[in-house]
Amino acid sequence: MATARVPVPISTSEELNPFRIAMRQFDTAAEKCGLEPGLREVLRRPRRALSLSLPVKMDDGSIRVFEGFRVQHSNARGPCKGGIRYHPNVTYDEVKALASWMTWKCAIVNIPFGGAKGGIVCDPRRMSKDELERLTRRYAYEISPIIGPHQDIPAPDVYTDSQVMAWIMDTYSMTHGASSPSVVTGKPTFLGGSFGRNEATARGCLFVIRSACEVTGIKLNRATVAIQGFGNAGAIAAELVGQAGATIIAVSDSRAGILNRAGLDVAALMEHKVKTGSVAGFPNSDPISSEALLELQCDILIPAALENQITLENVDHIKARIIAEAANGPTTPDADSILHQRGVMVIPDILANAGGVTVSYFEWVQDLQELFWDEDDVNRRLERVMVKAFSDVHATAKKYNVDMRTGAYILAIDRVATATRSRGIWP
Repeated sequence: MATARVPVPISTSEELNPFRIAMRQFDTAAEKCGLEPGLREVLRRPRRALSLSLPVKMDDGSIRVFEGFRVQHSNARGPCKGGIRYHPNVTYDEVKALASWMTWKCAIVNIPFGGAKGGIVCDPRRMSKDELERLTRRYAYEISPIIGPHQDIPAPDVYTDSQVMAWIMDTYSMTHGASSPSVVTGKPTFLGGSFGRNEATARGCLFVIRSACEVTGIKLNRATVAIQGFGNAGAIAAELVGQAGATIIAVSDSRAGILNRAGLDVAALMEHKVKTGSVAGFPNSDPISSEALLELQCDILIPAALENQITLENVDHIKARIIAEAANGPTTPDADSILHQRGVMVIPDILANAGGVTVSYFEWVQDLQELFWDEDDVNRRLERVMVKAFSDVHATAKKYNVDMRTGAYILAIDRVATATRSRGIWP
């Protein structure tokens, strides 16, 4: 049975605020590529940020006021694009960081979007479906002046799903007097959603892992894999990477973790999670903490949970050869630097999890033209985009002799800066 080591207090000198981390990552790359000071100031800041008080009538007749945000970081390359998360720990700085990461993510995969993000401070697990609908529609009504098919296109994120997107689409459509399916992505397919969208983040992650294995000499069909987080991205990544021949030795969710060094039966595990609500108690496995999972001896580690999971506290104990960040911001800059020095390939979040926004772009295109593609077509298009993006980032990292994250930022900043210069600053 695996046990977690006793945690060591994180150094007070390590920055864990997500927005300041995002700015540090940006500044490092901007310095490397010689971005001029004026443009650096433009691209560091969100172009628009909305903070909201959202009164909602609860099922018991009481009224609660929730705090919400929508941040638009950039529209230099096209409409803003980004998910909406419902979580008790949502903060303004977190949403600003996620909006900026969306800008760079869209630029890396070279789709014509800028970055945005939204969030509401709430615990949806403690709310009824009716309460969630009233909260969603209030939020959608409040942000409707600044969203739209050619302005800002929301999508699902943490604890939001296709039903939430359907409510937002309906609210926006009702207030604008016409059905507008292209105002959001991640909708049900019968309302204009795209086939393949549910699996897109994980499938895109698989494509870049495969590319990383090719350049590092790791055989994917012989690789061992540990996955922190067994929600949509983590569970589907386990399924897809397992289908590619890799052995999934450990997974964890918000309640528990499990380990079987001979390999977990992913299909049976997914059924177990649906029935019980957790991976805990899965037959033929040993319990393991989420923290200990990160430190397992394995070829590929996929953090698919929350930010700040690999820090100065545990980076010296990380043994994976490839880290594919299916989650946003799981590795701190200080830990990133140490991993790079040790020769660990970190596929950064703004590349590794960009499959979701890529297929969101496909959905938006299909909605606008009112012509839809089958799932095989979607997956083929996604593969071409992700393989090309990995190649572009890897080439940039080699050109500048930097880690993959800095290479990804340099590539993205160059594309956004070029668009900003061409459009000009007006008036």
